[in-house]
Amino acid sequence: MRERTITTVYFSEAGPHNTERTLGIVRQRAEELNIRTVLVASTTGATGIQAARVFADWMGRADWRLVVVSHSTGFREPNTQELTAENRAAIKAAGATIFTAQHTFGGVGRAVRKKLGTYQLEEIIAYTLRTFCQGIKVCAEIALMAADAGLARTGEPTIAVAGTGRGADTAVVLRPANAQAFFDLRFLELLCMPSPMAP
Repeated sequence: MRERTITTVYFSEAGPHNTERTLGIVRQRAEELNIRTVLVASTTGATGIQAARVFADWMGRADWRLVVVSHSTGFREPNTQELTAENRAAIKAAGATIFTAQHTFGGVGRAVRKKLGTYQLEEIIAYTLRTFCQGIKVCAEIALMAADAGLARTGEPTIAVAGTGRGADTAVVLRPANAQAFFDLRFLELLCMPSPMAP
């Protein structure tokens, strides 16, 4: 039986102060595995800009793509997009792709919960993934969203990066799937995440 060893980093606290380290881990593993797509969740765009800087020398490569996934418009309040115009322009100028769409684990199911007080399947899946951490849930979600938009190839190893609130503190290697084939999504490696057990 073959086995391999990889390093998983556990942060003692969740939060944006882990962003630089997380992106460094992602860059190293992307190089080692020849990953062609990196997905990064970013609300205001600040994390997206940091990711674009980390991968600046990869931008423009025909076989590689950085996809910054934002909150859907209206997520916090009607008709409002949290990704700032300034950050949007900087991310695009750096050569990254910005993707905005309805969240896979939200949408109509969330509307039912807000209106009728009954949780729907998507939010139950989200709460289940959060038993690892918030970032794991977001990594799965942005992988499904990107696959549905044709921005990540199903079945091809991809790195997804997310965080707890702001910044990045979680990264995984996974194989994306379309939302309608959710159970084909596969987590392959846990690169980093926050853990209260960390020293």
